[in-house]
Amino acid sequence: MKLNLDALLKKQNSDDDSQWLPVSDLMSGLMILFLFIAVSFVLNTKKVAEHYHDTQTQIYQALKAEFDPQLDNWKAKIDKDTLTFIFTDPEVLFKTGDATLQQRFKTTLDEFFPRYIKVIDDYKDSINEVRIEGHTSSEWNWNSDEDTAYFENMRLSQDRTRAVLTYVYQLPSVEKFRPWIKSHISAVGLSSSKAVRNVEGKEDKDASKRVTFRIMTNAEEQLQKLSELK
Repeated sequence: MKLNLDALLKKQNSDDDSQWLPVSDLMSGLMILFLFIAVSFVLNTKKVAEHYHDTQTQIYQALKAEFDPQLDNWKAKIDKDTLTFIFTDPEVLFKTGDATLQQRFKTTLDEFFPRYIKVIDDYKDSINEVRIEGHTSSEWNWNSDEDTAYFENMRLSQDRTRAVLTYVYQLPSVEKFRPWIKSHISAVGLSSSKAVRNVEGKEDKDASKRVTFRIMTNAEEQLQKLSELK
């Protein structure tokens, strides 16, 4: 009788082991699958990041090649990290407290914008937006408090960027680009929110007064899509 009981228990244990084996195999398979998904996500993210970096570099090099001879004359510069074209001479851009384009700035825009739009047209599939940004110093009237100065300069910087966008949009040489301009170029007034400061942290009022054209690539959008598929 004891032998029969031992045999029965042994058979039951054997059956239990055979039932656990498929479960163990399934868990191992799922772990491998999740590992492949994770590795694939990391590789795709890395690929997008590398593509973004390559595109950023190509756009910068194209802008640099096109405009390098004129940068000193225009008192302009190109920031490689943010793909921002910066016009830095406040005396050329606008009169103090005014949003009317000065003639010298109009002449510069006549030379600059048609070439600029042609350069970035080669990369339009990678560009989400171009922002024309207006920046001011923190100053307003001598008796204005900080908040009043900020919001008055906000209004002024917005008026100025709209004036720039209106002017370049109406240039006859960019007529064929107007649909793209309307859907991809915006005018943004930033007041003194991004004032330029020296190494001591003190505001450089002249350097803060500037107009910039900043390219926003769609790399972040692509990374977000990958994240949603994760």
